[in-house]
Amino acid sequence: MKRTLLPLFFALSLLLGGCGWLNGSFVSVTPHEAPKQVAHADTITAANYKDFLAALKQLVAAGTEVAAIHVEEYPEKALEAGIRRAVYTVMLNDPIGAYAVEDIQYEIGSSSGLPAVSITVSYRHNSTELQRIRRAAGITQARSITANALESYEAGIVLLVGQYEETDFSQFVQDYAREHPETIMEVPQVTQALYGTGESRVVELIFSYQTSRDSLRRMQTQVKPVFESAVLYVSGDGDDYQKFSQLYAFLMERFDYKLETSITPTYSLLRHGIGDSRAFAQVYAAMCRDAGLTCITVTGTRDGEPWTWNIILDGEEYYHVDLLRCSERGKYRELTDEEMEGYVWDYSDYPACTGKPVPELTAAAETRPAE
Repeated sequence: MKRTLLPLFFALSLLLGGCGWLNGSFVSVTPHEAPKQVAHADTITAANYKDFLAALKQLVAAGTEVAAIHVEEYPEKALEAGIRRAVYTVMLNDPIGAYAVEDIQYEIGSSSGLPAVSITVSYRHNSTELQRIRRAAGITQARSITANALESYEAGIVLLVGQYEETDFSQFVQDYAREHPETIMEVPQVTQALYGTGESRVVELIFSYQTSRDSLRRMQTQVKPVFESAVLYVSGDGDDYQKFSQLYAFLMERFDYKLETSITPTYSLLRHGIGDSRAFAQVYAAMCRDAGLTCITVTGTRDGEPWTWNIILDGEEYYHVDLLRCSERGKYRELTDEEMEGYVWDYSDYPACTGKPVPELTAAAETRPAE
């Protein structure tokens, strides 16, 4: 008697990498006991619901389409209800099942003269895709994997996160790109999908770029020497003021810049002399950090228009530095809060620039995140 469990709308997706218990390897999403195996190495036996659920998870994780689970020890009265419950759990709650499975059908009958359940699984994501799933113990590792994918300009990644915490990966991508203009040439649009319930989740991230991957990687290679040269341009024996002003001169004297916005801001700025206030501030901050200086990117307005500039730590004091304003006035200059006439920003998000010594760096100071 053939039955279909769960409508197609329960078919969520889930993934797993390289898990096939028929070929001798096995990986599970949640701890469980492996089902009993008798007679032959490829015979699966389930004596109860727990065994049956474990077997079904293994089949899905391996991308197996058709299999038989022997149930001669499974109490007959509880069998069909247990099958329904297991299918529901795998398709809706199990991360890999929720991500990968389109539908699961079963038929109660016999195999080799013994009671068995024939399982047929259809997938949204095939076994090759399942093998590409990347494992992360928690969100910190998931972010690290995502950062590496961004720097390689991958089209997307799928993560199986063991200890999942609510995370806005789209915001993480924006933040990482802002802090790493030397490696991220274009900020992609991010589509995020989450599968499963419980501690473990599958996270699917799709990155959409307007520029081709080959072009972005070529841009990345071309701007790298510029950042390396910037560090060498800074005098090792100079004080902070001298180093900040040297980096200002290194950047601002490269071109007669044209103020425009670009989808590849770092490349356009350093290779073609085209950029907006955000591009200048982010590139300058990265060069300062590479030289061991503290430099924060500030977002606000100038004369009512969206604007980006920097806050630097010169010795023991914080100051504002607007590269474009400095260029307009023909020299590098550090300003206090009181001198920022026409500028508006969220004062609570950034250190006060009073011109007075500060005892130590505040949490608002940008630092390069650990790789």
